[in-house]
Amino acid sequence: MKKLITAIVMAMCITIGAVGLSSCSNGGESTSDIVVPTGLTGTVTADGSSALLPLAQAAADLLKDANPNISITVNGGGSGTGIKDVAAGKVDIGNSDLFAEEKTDAVTAATLVDHKVCIVVMAPIVNPEVTVASLTTAQLIQIFTGAVTNWKDVGGSDMNIVLCTRPSSSGTRALFTKYALNGNSETAGAFESDNSGELLTKVKETKGAIGYMALSYLTDLSKAGVKKVKLNGVDASNENAYSGTYSVWGYEHMYTKGEATGLAKDFIEFMQGTEFGKKIEELGYGVSSKLTNTAINSHK
Repeated sequence: MKKLITAIVMAMCITIGAVGLSSCSNGGESTSDIVVPTGLTGTVTADGSSALLPLAQAAADLLKDANPNISITVNGGGSGTGIKDVAAGKVDIGNSDLFAEEKTDAVTAATLVDHKVCIVVMAPIVNPEVTVASLTTAQLIQIFTGAVTNWKDVGGSDMNIVLCTRPSSSGTRALFTKYALNGNSETAGAFESDNSGELLTKVKETKGAIGYMALSYLTDLSKAGVKKVKLNGVDASNENAYSGTYSVWGYEHMYTKGEATGLAKDFIEFMQGTEFGKKIEELGYGVSSKLTNTAINSHK
C-alpha cells in the first residue's frame, strides 16, 4: 500500500507520519483529501523565511513522496537571506515574509517574480510563568524598546523581562516591528535567533521571557510550552486577521529570478493550488482569499 504523508507542525521540526493512500483517476496521488501531482522531474532549492519553512517543507515532503525521483531542499535563514540568495542565483526560490523591495534595492527587486502563497500571523509569546495575558500596543513597544524591564510595570508579577528577538535579516522581525511596534526599533535582546524552534525553546525555558512567533509554530500550545499574549485584548488568530481586528500579519512570498520554470514552478503552483490549500489553515497559516477589505487596506 502506498504511503500517505500527514504534515504536523511542532516546535522545531515537521514530523511526517505514514498511513495508507489510494491512487486517483486523474493521474495524481491522493494523500487523504489532497491530490498530489505525479510525473514530476528535476531538482529545486529554496531558503529564506523561517516562518514559511514548515509549510514549504510539508509541501515538499508531499511532492517527494509522490515523486521519489525529484529533489526539493528547503532551508530557513531569514527573509533577507532568501531574497539575497535567489537574486544571486544561489537558490531557485527565495522565501520571504516581506516584499522584495523591502529587503533589497529596486534594481535587484525588479529581477524577481513574486508568488504569494498564504498569509502568516505573528503572536507575542511568553514563558508560562508570566501572568500577563494581554498587552496594549504602548506596553509592547515599551517592552521591546527596553523602556520597561519588569513585568510588574505592565500588570504582572515582580519578574525581570527577558527579550528573545530576531536578527535584522528576519522578515518576522520586520513584520512585528511594523505592525506590532508601530515601526519602533527593538532594543538588543538577551537572546537572538532566526531559528523559530530555537527561539520557541528559549522562551519556554527562560523565566520572564517574551518573544514573537508565527502561528505555524503554535498550533498546539500545550506542546509548544509557551503562552500567547493578546494585543489590545485581541487574540492572534487567522480569523481575527481575516476580519481586520488583528493586524500583525503579512503575506508569505516565494520569489524566483525571472518566471518560475521546471520543478520550481511545479512546487510553487502546488503550494498555491486548491489541493494543498486544504492544508494551509491546519498547519497554522492563513488563506489570502479570506482577507476582508478592512484587513487588506490596513496593510497597504
